[in-house]
Parts: sequence; C-alpha cells; structure tokens
Amino acid sequence: MANLEVLVSELPILIQSLKLTIGDSNQITEQIILINNAQEQLRNLKKLIAQELKFDHIKNSAIATLPRIATVASLFIPNVGLVDPAIAEKFGNSETKISLTDLQTKIDSWIEWGYFLQAIAADILSDDQLVNQLNYDINHLSLTANFQVIAESLKINLDFGNSNILERKIQKISNYQNELLQLQQKLNYSFNTIKTSHSLLNILLGVSAFYGKSGFALEWLDDDHELIISSDGKFQELTDILNDCDFFQEQIAALIIQADTLREQAEQALKKIEQESSKKPIISQQVEIVPKFSTPKIVRSALIVASSLLILSFGGWKIKEQSPLLQQISLSLTQEGSAFAKLKSAQKLGMEAAYLVQKPPHPLNVWQQAENKWHQAINLLDSIPNETSVSDQAKKKLVYYQINYNAINQRVLIEKKAVANLESAQKLAIEANLLVQNSPHLLLIRQQAKDKWEQAINLLEAIPESTSVSIQAKEILPIYKTNYAAL
Repeated sequence: MANLEVLVSELPILIQSLKLTIGDSNQITEQIILINNAQEQLRNLKKLIAQELKFDHIKNSAIATLPRIATVASLFIPNVGLVDPAIAEKFGNSETKISLTDLQTKIDSWIEWGYFLQAIAADILSDDQLVNQLNYDINHLSLTANFQVIAESLKINLDFGNSNILERKIQKISNYQNELLQLQQKLNYSFNTIKTSHSLLNILLGVSAFYGKSGFALEWLDDDHELIISSDGKFQELTDILNDCDFFQEQIAALIIQADTLREQAEQALKKIEQESSKKPIISQQVEIVPKFSTPKIVRSALIVASSLLILSFGGWKIKEQSPLLQQISLSLTQEGSAFAKLKSAQKLGMEAAYLVQKPPHPLNVWQQAENKWHQAINLLDSIPNETSVSDQAKKKLVYYQINYNAINQRVLIEKKAVANLESAQKLAIEANLLVQNSPHLLLIRQQAKDKWEQAINLLEAIPESTSVSIQAKEILPIYKTNYAAL
C-alpha cells in the first residue's frame, strides 16, 4: 500500500511529461523515450491497483489520494496558482480523493494518450519534408511576434526638411509594406491549412507556421476531442488559433493603411522639397541678370524678343497642325489626374472601413457600412487604367482590399444569421405562449408549444458569442429553458 501511495503522489509530474513538443526532430526522438518511460510507470501503478482490488475490504475505496489541482499547477505552471482550465480534465477534478477503480480508468486514458503522441511523433519523423518544414519554422519568429516587430518599426518620425532622410524612410516604409503583405499571406496559409485539412500532420504544419520560434506542444484531447495546444505558457484549442488569425488579419489591414498614409506623407514632403529646390536656380538667374543689363545688351534683347515673336507666330501654325497630339497629351494628363484621385478616394474609404470595425462586436449596420466602403474602394481601384503611373500601386492595394472585403462579408453573413435566429426565437416564444394560454389543458397543444420552445432554444444556442445580439440571446435563454421545462 505504501508503494501505491508513493506512486500516486508522483502522478502530477508523470502526467506532465505526457505531451509532445513539436519542433526540432532530435527533441522529438528524445520525447518518445520519455513518453514510453511514463507509460511504463503508469502500467506498474495499474498493476499495484489491481493487487489492492483483490482484497474485498478495500474495493472501491478512496484511499488513493491525488494532490489538489493547485499543487499540480504549481509544478506545471510555477507562476499560476491553478491549472489552466483547458487541461484541467487531463489531471482530473479537484476532489481530494479518487477511488481506485476511477484511478484505473484515468490511467488507461493517460496510457492511450501516450500511444497517440508516439504515433504522431513516428509519423513526423518518417516524413522528411515535414521535418524540414518544422525545422525551418522553429528558426523564424512567430506570426504574432513578427507583427509586433513591424508595428513597432512603423512608429517613424518624418523629417520633412531633409530629402535624403525622407528617401531612406520611404524605402523603409516600402519594405515594411512588403513584409506586411508577406505576413498576411502566411496568416492566410495557417488559417486555411488548420481549417480545411483533414490530416493532422497538415494541421500541425499550419500551427507550426503560426507559432514559429515560440514552438508548441500537444497537451491533451478535451471531452469534445478538441486538440489542446500550448505555446509560451498559453493553452489554446485549434479554433482559438483560427480566431487569432482572424484578429491579426484585421490588425494587419489597419497597419497597411497606416503605412500607406505614412508613405504618402513622406512622398508629398519629398515632392515639395524637390519643387522648391528646382525653383531656386531660376530666381537667382533673374536677380543676377537684371542689374547687369547695359544698353547694347538691351538692344540685342529687343532683337531677340522680336525674333521670338516671329518664331512664335510660325509656331502657332505648327501647333494647329499638331492639335490631335496635344489633345492626346491633354487626355493623358486628365486620365492621370483622375487615376490619382481615385487612388486617394479608395485609400480614404479603406481607412474609414478599418476604423469602423475596430473593437467588435458591432451591430449589423456597422458591418454593412464597412462592407460597403470596402466595396466602393475596390471598384475605384479596379477602374484605374493600366497605363497610369499609379496602376501598380492600385493593383497591390486591390489584393488586400479584396481580402478585407471578403472577411467583412463573412462577418455580415454571421451577424445577419444571428439577428435572424434571435427574431425567429422570439417569434416562436410568442407563438408558444399563445398556444398554452388559449388551450392550456390539451395535450396536443402543449406538445406543439413544447416543440416551439425547443426550436427557440436551439436558435438562441446557435448564436455565436462574437455577434452583437449574443448578450441578448444569453439573457433570454434561461427564461426559454424554464418555460420548456415547465411543459
């Protein structure tokens, strides 16, 4: 019995080792050995429990005491007093005692989890391409850290009086814009890989790209068979990572707009400096020439002016002859001005749309306003001719404006569905109440009312927490459940 109690007291450390850190292939090999050793100790513990259960007087007794969760947590997460709720089920409940038969069941689940981790580790090590990609990711910043670095770097103070410094800063901003677009693509890759892949190994590639140098570990499968992953002391389900991808896409879109604005300010300041510097030589020539005019020079100047008038008269005839060319030049200038104005308008609309949807949730009309602004911005960019000087810039913006529009479009659909669910649930509740009031004793009528309450409850429970009507749905859901139970 003493050996059994000692082994039980060591369970928290043992269970803690039942995880698989994904990253360097050499470390994965070492972890397979550790997992195997943990399973062996669990099997020994299971044998001791079987021996104890042979004696009738201790059968189903609660003599095997597991430490409280707080004790487990102090070993697993030293800075936190409690085990993270995401993996609390892995260690068991907070009861001070657990029966030997229940402990046997828990041991079976721990051993099975160990087999699962070993199988994944073996699959990873047998795939050279997968190993190479994991080794590559572990040497690069996580997408979150990468975003923070770029956001900090974009805190640039512009020196509007120095053209050389402005040129260097414009180049830096351009580089950061390219990095943001690359980061956006990586986020899309992680999101799509995790969401659409049916293979766990492919999903792990998407997770690896997201966490990068931070690394991650497979911790547990919860009651709903949702994989729990940890990184930097934070525990998340796969759906949480998808939500993070969504959040950072919105943040990147706002940062791209900020970078565009910053670059435009720098370019305008540089253009102003160049215009001012080009005027200076002309002014100095006029100042120097006028005081030095002598009478002979004035006579010669008069002759030159007269000759110029003759040339101008002849030139007038030539200009009329070439009027189609001038018309074409004039048309090009008009087109260029129009394209530039469209680009500016599109950027303004994009900035307004991004600001509108900050700090969600928002009512449906706010999402629709943002959707409309992105749509208008896209139409403006799409209408900019290829032959204009801002065409390339417009095409680049069009790519991520379309991404932002699609994301907002999805939020509009989700919000619409949530609003429709709430309205339908409220309508069903009214109908159910009327049925019972009119015919309270008829069994068929009561059954119809019960069905309506059940439909209403299902509609309310399907409303996502990220929507603006979620709070309202949560408030009335207990009332609906009470009425349903009453029937």
